[in-house]
Amino acid sequence: MRVVVAPDSFGGTMSAVEAAGGVAAGWRRSAPADELVLLPLSDGGPGFVDVLAAALPGRTVRVPTTDPLGRPVVGTVLLAGDTAYVESAQATGLHLLTGAERDPLRASSAGLGVLLAAAVECGARTVVVGLGGSATNDAGAGLLAALGVRLLDATGAALPPGGLALAALDRVEGAPQLRGAGLVAATDVDNPLCGPDGATAVFGPQKGLRPADAARLDAALARWAEVVVRDLPGVPAGLADLPGAGAAGGLGAALFALGGTRRAGLDVVGEAVGLAAAVERADLVLTGEGAFDFQSLRGKVAGGVAAAAATAGVPCLVLAGQVAVGRREAAAAGVEAAYAVADEAGSVEAALADPADRLADLAARVAGRWSR
Repeated sequence: MRVVVAPDSFGGTMSAVEAAGGVAAGWRRSAPADELVLLPLSDGGPGFVDVLAAALPGRTVRVPTTDPLGRPVVGTVLLAGDTAYVESAQATGLHLLTGAERDPLRASSAGLGVLLAAAVECGARTVVVGLGGSATNDAGAGLLAALGVRLLDATGAALPPGGLALAALDRVEGAPQLRGAGLVAATDVDNPLCGPDGATAVFGPQKGLRPADAARLDAALARWAEVVVRDLPGVPAGLADLPGAGAAGGLGAALFALGGTRRAGLDVVGEAVGLAAAVERADLVLTGEGAFDFQSLRGKVAGGVAAAAATAGVPCLVLAGQVAVGRREAAAAGVEAAYAVADEAGSVEAALADPADRLADLAARVAGRWSR
């Protein structure tokens, strides 16, 4: 059989490349004669630049920047022709913080602004920004500040970092220093900035947001959108309601305010790695991620790969850390069957203790059932 192995990263436990390797190692134990085509993927979140760097001709530039709390980290800009690719998670990622450090009230996206500025300084005419996995919820206020936009309170003082500080936003001055470069938000979500389906309500809890602070933070982001639409030239009306504005704690809204457009992150990566063509030539497609849940079916890698397989008439299996999608919902999305590493290992704790080996064990068992 020709088997395409196209997983996303598994949360903070395995990169997409490591996950693909684990699946392949286990599959070969049971079906050594099968031809495996490894296509690690990303929907814009962690691993976005690494996956593209392996598929596109170009060069990478290491850029000193800061994490959500302002500490030094190093990010990577991928330059391919006149297009640059940047990964928001390298500067704003949840994986950069310990559990005790997670606080979306004060986390800042300024480090991503530094990466964007570096991409422009390298001569990029278009910058594609992968959005996902963020610890920030500041609607990109830190990003704007890093690009030269001043966010001021009623006294004319610059606002401190973090989303909650935006409640005191009085006006916005200055212009972003982008040298005319166009921006593309590569995002896996279509959430608006505010409201019950917005960045704060849906994604805030996983970033450490306390329920008591949710309404204040959401109102602060709404204030930011109101002032930015009023004060920055060219910002689209209804900015807060645009699909994808709530991506990565509102970074989508910031990119749209700067004239950016939106593309599905999986489409960007899928085109680069030749996903559609590989699936059409396959007998079986495997995908996976840390948690296969309802969000997986809304633009994330597993749902997107399953859709591509269904279009090609090829069966698709999901190998995930945990599975929270019922059989009926999975089948409707084009998934023949979904298997959980946690079930194979006996518990979530056992799966997390040795994720690559446990994923390989699961793949070996699944190969025994599905390989010819």
